[in-house]
Amino acid sequence: MGRAFEFRKARKMKRWSAMSKAFTRIGKDIVMAVKEGGPDPASNSRLRAVIQNAKSVNMPKDNVERAIKKASDKSQGDYKEVVFEGYAPHGIAVLVETATDNNTRTVANVRSYFNKCDGSLGTSGSVVFMFDHTCNFRINAEGLDPEELELEFIDYGAEEVFADDDGILIYAPFESFGAIQAELEKRNIEILSSGFERIPQVTKPLTPEQAADVEKLLEKLDDDDDVQNVYHTMEETGD
Repeated sequence: MGRAFEFRKARKMKRWSAMSKAFTRIGKDIVMAVKEGGPDPASNSRLRAVIQNAKSVNMPKDNVERAIKKASDKSQGDYKEVVFEGYAPHGIAVLVETATDNNTRTVANVRSYFNKCDGSLGTSGSVVFMFDHTCNFRINAEGLDPEELELEFIDYGAEEVFADDDGILIYAPFESFGAIQAELEKRNIEILSSGFERIPQVTKPLTPEQAADVEKLLEKLDDDDDVQNVYHTMEETGD
């Protein structure tokens, strides 16, 4: 198995851990998708993807419809996607993806977390090169062979395809998202969820004591409502 498989295995129990946090993230994703391409999922591929993700975390349909209606209101503010880069203690690179309607607040909060946890907020480009920006799709595995699927989707950018308990996962470079989504829909293959991840090219092992220092920063970032995802180069162990 490749790096995407190991990365997914290590993070499986950590991502979307809190239901309320997941709903908040998806609510922002809906706003950004509607502002970008309109409220009709049929003509807005980004919105279709977000709705699939809402289903995957059992977000009630009423919540989704309300979020789309609210996002369609011209008085509804937009969210801006901002990426922060820095270092946690012990030389661990950290990449923070945020969606914010108040950049001044978000910058101040993220900087304070790094400072309080003996880390340092870096400049743009300081650590992003240490991560591969990827897209992923989880699809219904019924009637599909992962190896055959991998061969068929190489032409659309797929780099890694593997099965787990919840379906088949397809990993590809960030820019291949649209091509793979279109081909899966063309073939009527059910997309259970999709998204983007940043996979560290190299990870660094730490002692339990050192890892605890890094976790303090990661927890503060995860608890912030403006933060969508946090990635780092600390070596993780998965179940």
